[in-house]
Amino acid sequence: MLLRHAKSDRAQSGLRDHDRPLNARGREAASLIGVYMAHHRLIPDAVVVSTSMRTRETWAFTAPAFADRPDTVFDNRLYVARPEAILEVIGETQPEVQALLVVGHNPGLQALALTLVGSGDTQARQRLQDKFPTAALAVIDFAADDWSRLRPSTGRLDRLIVPRALAATID
Repeated sequence: MLLRHAKSDRAQSGLRDHDRPLNARGREAASLIGVYMAHHRLIPDAVVVSTSMRTRETWAFTAPAFADRPDTVFDNRLYVARPEAILEVIGETQPEVQALLVVGHNPGLQALALTLVGSGDTQARQRLQDKFPTAALAVIDFAADDWSRLRPSTGRLDRLIVPRALAATID
């Protein structure tokens, strides 16, 4: 599962990009994604999060939806990483992890998802091609049982969840 960080606050001048926090809309979206994930049993066994403030906060607002908190690692290599770097981090995941959540940044996450996905819901694939919005969650299934063996076009896009669409269904 690939989760792009939620909407961040750009209002504070002089703040380094790495230190930008979520804004109110981002906090709400991250919580909503967490509730969706828990409701649909998209429970990660392990989580790898970029070290930026906005990714850490995204996970902090998503995680309370899970009864048991998965093992979480904060990895600086994911900070605004290229797809190859993200895939390298994923490849280090232990084989017993069945469901992995990566919380990171665009454009790397979107590019990685597009590289990995070879099949799946056609409309979701087109939406992913067009945009990977903040706090969006791409759920990609693989037949492989070794994370280091993921290859381009071997994944099936199960779904692309966008908080704005979730909020519309709740209102």
